[in-house]
Amino acid sequence: MDVMTAILTRRSVRALRAPGPSDEEFAYLLRGAAAAPDHGGLRPWRWILLRDTDVEALAARPAGGTEPRPRDRDARSTTSAPLRAVLVFSPAPDQDVPEWEQLAAASSVAYGLMLLLHARGFGSSWRTGRLCAGHEARDLLRLGPGERLLGALDIGTPEASTRPARRCCPDVSDRVQRLGRPVGAAGTAGA
Repeated sequence: MDVMTAILTRRSVRALRAPGPSDEEFAYLLRGAAAAPDHGGLRPWRWILLRDTDVEALAARPAGGTEPRPRDRDARSTTSAPLRAVLVFSPAPDQDVPEWEQLAAASSVAYGLMLLLHARGFGSSWRTGRLCAGHEARDLLRLGPGERLLGALDIGTPEASTRPARRCCPDVSDRVQRLGRPVGAAGTAGA
């Protein structure tokens, strides 16, 4: 699959089943995603892989209190995929690279990984919300001082009926300027 096809056909897939990538395959794909821009080569991120009972333990954590949360729709959605890969932002302090730039590097790795998973035939869905808001998930995942949960990728094999159609390239000509004047027309390639 060429890069443009991967970008235009990748979608968030919520109906995921086994198999998902093995830990070894995930690590292999992550090595490719880690080629994303990263000023200073700091790799200000790490991934925590959750399967089976680990995913269920995370889903059962309360959003704010100390009582386990009921098995509601949100909890079920966290356990539908064979693999949940949690992205932890681990900024490197005392560096010349500002934290916002380190965050951009972590985000780039996540998107690159989603494209590589898609090109390999896996589906994924990016999740944030409750997972990133509470201290309970931080405790379970043993986050260090200064680390933040950015989100998680639910990963597995998409149901055959959920194969997405190719997206159309949006007209973004109003988003590109050259010192205050528009550049080119929609659909033209630059030289």
